[in-house]
Amino acid sequence: MTLKIAVMPGDGIGQEITAQAVKVLEALKTDGLNIEFEHALIGGVAYREKGVPLPEETVALAKASDAVLFGAVGDFSLDTLPRHLRPEQAILGIRKALNLFANFRPAMVYDELADASTLRPEVVAGLDILIVRELTGDIYFGTPRGNRIAEDGPFKGEREAFDTMRYAETEIRRIAHVAFQAAQKRGGKLCSVDKANVLETTQFWRDIVTEVGKEYNDVELSHMYVDNAAMQLLKNPKQFDVIVTGNLFGDILSDEASMLTGSIGMLPSASLNESNFGLYEPIHGSAPDIAGKDLANPMATVLSAAMMLRYTFGLEDYAIRIENAVKTVLATGPRTGDIWRDGKVRTGTVGMGDAIVAALAKQR
Repeated sequence: MTLKIAVMPGDGIGQEITAQAVKVLEALKTDGLNIEFEHALIGGVAYREKGVPLPEETVALAKASDAVLFGAVGDFSLDTLPRHLRPEQAILGIRKALNLFANFRPAMVYDELADASTLRPEVVAGLDILIVRELTGDIYFGTPRGNRIAEDGPFKGEREAFDTMRYAETEIRRIAHVAFQAAQKRGGKLCSVDKANVLETTQFWRDIVTEVGKEYNDVELSHMYVDNAAMQLLKNPKQFDVIVTGNLFGDILSDEASMLTGSIGMLPSASLNESNFGLYEPIHGSAPDIAGKDLANPMATVLSAAMMLRYTFGLEDYAIRIENAVKTVLATGPRTGDIWRDGKVRTGTVGMGDAIVAALAKQR
């Protein structure tokens, strides 16, 4: 069976980092991995060529593929466009089109990078947590939303903007099941993060997660308010195993967790639907300031490719091989500037990709 991967590099450094991930996957062909790639436009590059950030043919290719490998979207020069035409809308749109409701964002501190974290090494050494974020509901997609002249309230007659936070029971139940099942495969602990003391939506979230938890007696469920969770991630991050939360809170907490690792360039993610079809991407942005300069760290994208092999295709052995190659390079190989330190050889995006491929070859 040949695995068909839709590659969507996107904007900024997206072209460079996805090229390295493809190179690593291509290297596994020698060991029997049957895989092929087809590229598509998305984000700012799609807008410039097609007039929209998410062309219909891009969505069609994704639906005809077995998985999507995604780079990054974002172009500051297009920030004045109407919101629906901005590059960032493409990732929201494709998640919705593919019904990718579950986002996995691991945050792991490699021993070789413990001193690169903004926290003390003893606080983060050995950290391995997973944030499960609901992707298709919450305030990002809730309606009504918009701008208007206020018709009531203390500032009647003034301009105002509004969004709607809402979740249906089905949305909460399905992400809760995914999170509990992830916890079963890890340390058996799940922390649900909400703001149930002030938001009706998240009180409902807490109620439903608690109900679902009764089906998973082997998982220890706890609840935490989002403000406390943000603090605890810095104070004692290793208390967490799996965190499940809504779209807005998950967006913020996963970025906070990324800095525990020492570099956002190290963090992969997976967005899955109910059939385990997935879109795999690094959590960092398009970084236009370093685009085209061979400076970007491709490891997050390479590790996203490993997640793709694990979660969509069930190819655990290949996934572990990539992850071990990354560990080898961190221990003995060159590093890009974001994780470089004295005593290490500095390299660029292509050099890092080559080093991972070389580490794979030595495993044979």
